[in-house]
Amino acid sequence: MRLSPEQLAQFHEEGFLLLRSFASVALCEEIVQAAREEIADMTPPVETEEEYLGLPQGARRGLRRLRQVYHRHPIFRRWMHNDEIRPILEQLLGEKPILTLAHHNSIMTKMPGTSSETCWHQDIRYWRFANDNLLSVWLALGEERLENGVLEFIPGSHKLRLEPEQFDEKVCFREDLPANRAIIDQKVHYDLHPGDIVLFHAKTLHHAYPNRTKEPKISFVYTVRGEHNRPLPGTRSGKGEEIAH
Repeated sequence: MRLSPEQLAQFHEEGFLLLRSFASVALCEEIVQAAREEIADMTPPVETEEEYLGLPQGARRGLRRLRQVYHRHPIFRRWMHNDEIRPILEQLLGEKPILTLAHHNSIMTKMPGTSSETCWHQDIRYWRFANDNLLSVWLALGEERLENGVLEFIPGSHKLRLEPEQFDEKVCFREDLPANRAIIDQKVHYDLHPGDIVLFHAKTLHHAYPNRTKEPKISFVYTVRGEHNRPLPGTRSGKGEEIAH
């Protein structure tokens, strides 16, 4: 599969692209089953809600995500090496995609009753590469909507020149600044269904509300870089394992 010129232009203009029904429902169900087993075991490495919120470790709020899923289960690796998505990633990056397992490579959860709001942010805030030629692949494994924490994006935000003072100490995009509010007011979202994927640039501002429903929301996200966009030595990005897509 390859993207049309219109789809390519949309990604480069808006910083994200939605592809409906990309993965089969059967594949999504298989991934969810494996994910539920991993969630039940809570085998490290994981991120908990208290870690994300900066709370004391004793104030347990529940699981936020399973980290380093590439090596957890064969079905996770199979999805991350999906043959149909490879030419799309090459189109968007303009070169060969490389899986960078130091970042994302996660089963993301929003658990009912314990999930928190994900602040507005750019993923590249934590990453250290030669440039910003990176994108993430988000796979919806179930129904995703505002009520259970679907991602919202700000179109074109990957091209904005943002200053450090527009972010707080956690590198969240500050909602108390009038200039930032004008940007946030442009936010959009799309309800997602099992098998839908969203491809988004590492500098695209995005966020998600808590899960206000009674059912867990489980999603899959991984990141790729362009072949020539090397991670910086001595950083977390540089120390992580990398694999040709």
